[in-house]
Amino acid sequence: MEILNFEEMNLSPEIISAIADMGFEEATPIQSQSIQIIMEGRDVVGQSQTGTGKTAAFGIPCIERIDAEDKNLQALILCPTRELAIQVCEEFRKLLKYKDGIRVLPVYGGQPIDRQISVLKKGVQVVVGTPGRVMDHMERRTLKVGTVNAVILDEADEMLDMGFREDIEFILSKIPDERQIILFSATMPDEIIKLTEVYQRDPAHIRVTHKEMTVPGIYQAYFEVKERTKTEALCRLIDMYGPKLSLVFRNTKKGVDELVEQLQSRGYFAEALHGDLKQPQRDMVMKKFREGTLEILVATDVAARGIDVYDIDVVFNYDLPQDEEYYVHRVGRTARAGKTGKAYTFVVGKEIYKLRDIMRFTKSKIIPERLPTLSDIEEVRVRSFTERIKETIDGGRLTKFINIAENLITDDYSAIDVAAALLKISLEDRLPDDAETDGEPLEESYVAERREAKPKRPDDGKCKDKGKGKSARGGMARLFINVGRKNGVRAGDIVGAITGETGISGRLIGAIEIYDDFSFAEVPEEIAKDVISGMKNKKLRGVKISVEQARVSEPAGRGERSADAGGLFKRKKEKDEKQTF
Repeated sequence: MEILNFEEMNLSPEIISAIADMGFEEATPIQSQSIQIIMEGRDVVGQSQTGTGKTAAFGIPCIERIDAEDKNLQALILCPTRELAIQVCEEFRKLLKYKDGIRVLPVYGGQPIDRQISVLKKGVQVVVGTPGRVMDHMERRTLKVGTVNAVILDEADEMLDMGFREDIEFILSKIPDERQIILFSATMPDEIIKLTEVYQRDPAHIRVTHKEMTVPGIYQAYFEVKERTKTEALCRLIDMYGPKLSLVFRNTKKGVDELVEQLQSRGYFAEALHGDLKQPQRDMVMKKFREGTLEILVATDVAARGIDVYDIDVVFNYDLPQDEEYYVHRVGRTARAGKTGKAYTFVVGKEIYKLRDIMRFTKSKIIPERLPTLSDIEEVRVRSFTERIKETIDGGRLTKFINIAENLITDDYSAIDVAAALLKISLEDRLPDDAETDGEPLEESYVAERREAKPKRPDDGKCKDKGKGKSARGGMARLFINVGRKNGVRAGDIVGAITGETGISGRLIGAIEIYDDFSFAEVPEEIAKDVISGMKNKKLRGVKISVEQARVSEPAGRGERSADAGGLFKRKKEKDEKQTF
């Protein structure tokens, strides 16, 4: 089956630009087979699973056939649930980014019908709705279907399972005879076949079939996470297992760039690989990856084709692939040349059902795992460090260092004291303070937790005097920044701004505290002035920022002015909950 680029489909420049902004590099199999046939005006029966890009498969040709000058209803899309109707509508709006004059409206139960009627009166060319609410509007005569030339049934089998057959037949019976009917369904039960026989004319049957594919020699596991915690989950897994080379897949070019920026801000050696890179840039990235100077490569499916690196330890499916075959191609990048490998997949919510489709398709078992806790990571790092110590002792050539140790011991320090102090110097900044963070939910705060101990919150969880009397840990300077939660600032934004403007490693940055109107960040004292100078007149989340070193006084009395941040703010009457990272 030939996979097409969108540029090969004779689409309008506006649609091509919108697709480019969405970050997709090529059409999925169902899109490659459907778009041009639907644009020709033929009836279509498409068999495709959820998550294979079928919304764009019917959405792109539907939009291309809409007459923007005609304000009457031209296309009607039926969906089984309000959630899917909203999702389809959002996809249409993305595709319409550069198209003027075309309006799309979702109609479903649970939303005030008067609001929908008001918008319908103004003229809408595309309606996306559930059968019950669409039929309700038709009976009220607020939705006139006499001008409809295309009806799309999305997830038709699910609509029939939910008892919408009579509603669908009522709606189709009112549509003009000269119309196009497009039906997409994951399965083809007898009821669907009967529906196509009655209402469609010589439909084109499109079914995305897969050759049997397996993924031998690869340990496969998945983690159920929230979308906003994916990056933190990825960081924990990399820190836990320490792979030398990791390949991370995202579905869009934009997603690749965003993730690379986040990883770099956390001090990881990560680079992007996608279709927007010129050949010299691509060659340079791949050279670094092969040589091992680049530890994490973040790529799209298209860009990853032809990667001939045989030492990839782990493949991460940061985004679940749109097609089952893509999953096989992705995880097959590891365990090459007779080696073993690992593939980890992040699953959000209902994506678990798509993952089960992948398991059936690949005839493999993808095992659920829990994410490592901070204590797990601490244990691994201590064990690794202990092994290095043993190897160093066994390797000998320690005479010079033994002399230094003996001098320390003669000064009334025991050998245990000296060893403990050396361990503290080597490990303190890389381990959590204690086990109190073990087992806690994965929060977005992990970026700083992995640098140092998580600061303890006040007993009531509130910051009464915003940093009053608080000092940075030894060797660190505490900086005041005049933006906070109300500006949408997160720990990653502050880390990214500091590393981006000063060039320092994200691993050097200490605790980050975010309040409503301002934030604090710790940096090594010797570079504090450079950080302040480098951040001068810069913007964060669109706000011009001011950075200066915080001053600390003895705890002030109740109602007195806090001396922190050079007296730049006063104690507020209301309590302000603090975010500590």
